[in-house]
Amino acid sequence: MMFWSCQESPKKTIPIKPTPKKQPSTVLKTPTTPLPEGLVDVQQINAAIQIDLKYTTTDNFLRERLYTRLQKAYLQKDVAIRLSEVQKELSRKYPGYQLLIYDAVRPVSVQEKMWKALDSLPVKERIKFVSNPKNLSLHNMGAAIDLTILNANGEALDMGAGFDDIRKIAYPCLEDSFLKVGQLTPLQVQNRKILRSTMLMQGFRQLPTEWWHFNACSREEAKRKYKVLYLEP
Repeated sequence: MMFWSCQESPKKTIPIKPTPKKQPSTVLKTPTTPLPEGLVDVQQINAAIQIDLKYTTTDNFLRERLYTRLQKAYLQKDVAIRLSEVQKELSRKYPGYQLLIYDAVRPVSVQEKMWKALDSLPVKERIKFVSNPKNLSLHNMGAAIDLTILNANGEALDMGAGFDDIRKIAYPCLEDSFLKVGQLTPLQVQNRKILRSTMLMQGFRQLPTEWWHFNACSREEAKRKYKVLYLEP
């Protein structure tokens, strides 16, 4: 797992390289691969957890659909069981609240597209948003989750920044700074804390630059325990 300093710097726009479009005559069928052993459908473990995979849509930082076949949220079974316990605790403390998963297991092939799309950034900056596919992401092994919380009306809690927002206002480690200047409200910070504290109870660790991203373990541990999904199943 990689960590970095979370100091504020001048706001800047990050150029994202669009994925080149192929001509219809050159399009080939994408090879498929079976799901690695150990991955399970999260909703088979706990049906109360809701799914909205953002990479099956254009509602993501690349503004394009990256998954063509992956329609379910898969995680390692032990990770899914821990997430189920998070949902149970959330339901106990906040009746009607449900976890909403934005991304779970992610093929390395998609990780490579994300990495290349940000190649205008130096590597030390790029890794704040996307893991280097050469080193693998915990998503590639079903050991990381991107998620939020739905309230009792089925509405996502206001976190003050959206999913895949690359602005610093999405950084958990800068919440206090943005709260002091009024760019985040107390309610938005409290909503983040509800998600964070409930996930931490089951040992999930949040990235300092993404309020929605949680790791189940270190990259080194995941590489020892789990298999990698290289292509979309």
